[in-house]
Amino acid sequence: MSSCALSSPQSLSLFSKPFNGSKPAISRFRASADVPDFLSADWLESRRKRPFGPRLNFSAEEAVRYQLDALMFNDQPRQDYGIEVMYRFAGFDPFERSTYFGPFFDLGQFERFRRIFHHSSYRVLLGHKERKILSSLYVKENRYKQRVWICGARPEEEEIFQFTMIQRVGGSWDGYWLTESLLHDGDSFSRGVAY
Repeated sequence: MSSCALSSPQSLSLFSKPFNGSKPAISRFRASADVPDFLSADWLESRRKRPFGPRLNFSAEEAVRYQLDALMFNDQPRQDYGIEVMYRFAGFDPFERSTYFGPFFDLGQFERFRRIFHHSSYRVLLGHKERKILSSLYVKENRYKQRVWICGARPEEEEIFQFTMIQRVGGSWDGYWLTESLLHDGDSFSRGVAY
């Protein structure tokens, strides 16, 4: 007997008959597939509360916009939440040195990643007041670059940054847009950085 026995017309007719004079039993089975009995009653709500990060349905432009929005409201709902969102979108291997910010840095630990955002060149992104897209370009089908002008929260604080987004092919991140690099237009690390 094959494993597809339920798909035969006879077995389907068993499920399509009314159950105790009410709705067909097939709708009862569909509902039980939506909410498995081994999960808590609020499982759907808890799924909605998952941490914000890359989503399969985000375009490259949306991924950049959501990251910048998170940095604009960096300390909401908690301190450095915007930087956490950036870390989730980061497309580097945490076990290797990365050129995410330009020079090779070991960014595997979130604390090191966070400290670079609090460095003088990148802190303009945290709580910024205004931004403007200067240019956008699909370099390849799965590589996107966007230059953004940022006006910071402090007086006369403005900088230009370049996002490089890559769309992963294969693996568990297949189809997701992740940030390959976030580069400052100037020489951001000329005085060094303690990370």
